[in-house]
Amino acid sequence: MKSERLIALLFTLQARRSATAGQLAAILEVSERTILRDVAALQAAGVPLYSEPGRGGGIRLLDGWRTRLDGLTGPEAAALFVSGVPAALADLGLAGAATTAQAKLLATLPDDARERARDLGERFHLDAPGWFHRDEPLPHLADVATAVFDRQRLRISYERGRQLVHRTVDPLGLVLKAGVWYAVAAVGTGDLRTYRVARIRSVDRVGEQFERPAGFVLAEYWAQSAAEFDRSILHATIRIRVPARVLPDLARHLGRNSVEELGQVGPPDADGWVEAEVLVETLHIAQHQLIALAPDVEVLDPPELRAALAETGRRLAARNSAHVDGG
Repeated sequence: MKSERLIALLFTLQARRSATAGQLAAILEVSERTILRDVAALQAAGVPLYSEPGRGGGIRLLDGWRTRLDGLTGPEAAALFVSGVPAALADLGLAGAATTAQAKLLATLPDDARERARDLGERFHLDAPGWFHRDEPLPHLADVATAVFDRQRLRISYERGRQLVHRTVDPLGLVLKAGVWYAVAAVGTGDLRTYRVARIRSVDRVGEQFERPAGFVLAEYWAQSAAEFDRSILHATIRIRVPARVLPDLARHLGRNSVEELGQVGPPDADGWVEAEVLVETLHIAQHQLIALAPDVEVLDPPELRAALAETGRRLAARNSAHVDGG
């Protein structure tokens, strides 16, 4: 709803003081045009917002001005108590602070909102890691998190393959992805790097504070970096023939980025099949991915993938038909 979006925009600017229309659009998941319309609506309602041009500028809230709209609704308060979220805070060394904050928040809520918050925590549990995920030792996560908060430059030792490399970094943020913690940091050249926290072997403070890059938004960087990585691992092109009805399932079997690069050749034929070109990581990986589509897939190119898939089919048929005939 627009009213909820306006409130979210107001609180975002109150917390950040300044942000570009693009940054606000990414945070609120709307278009920049919508952000500009919402800013105009808030200005018309008397909120002291103004635009500051130039580098480092953006949409600003007048210094010292704060909204009196401080109360949480029942659903908003309940959302803070979903079970499973404290596990990530515990990794960061903030479990005690989170428990205290929840207790303070509960004490300020009306009775009905307090009960709703408690009920939600008992009924919903977020288990982010995938199946068969093993917890990684994270002896340096809390130190990195503290450096992120304090803007402290670090000297780290990092395990890369079989080598131990040493870097001086400015830790800008931490990301928890599928149960794995990553640190995003700027290096001496100003370039941004991503480090898996479990592979950090030592952390030392340099004794210097750093300035965060102007315009850096952790969520935006992560989304762009993840998309670039997904695309970078697609090295081979294959040509396949599948029923048109199977096309929506390709993303599940071949990966979202492969399907985004999908090149469909011509309309469906008389049998309802279409030809398509798809980017894949390797032919070996593609072979295993395409097996999941059987029998609704035909490899047209390259020949070696077609032969490998046919051989796999023959072995499967021989292995399984022998037991059927013998029964």
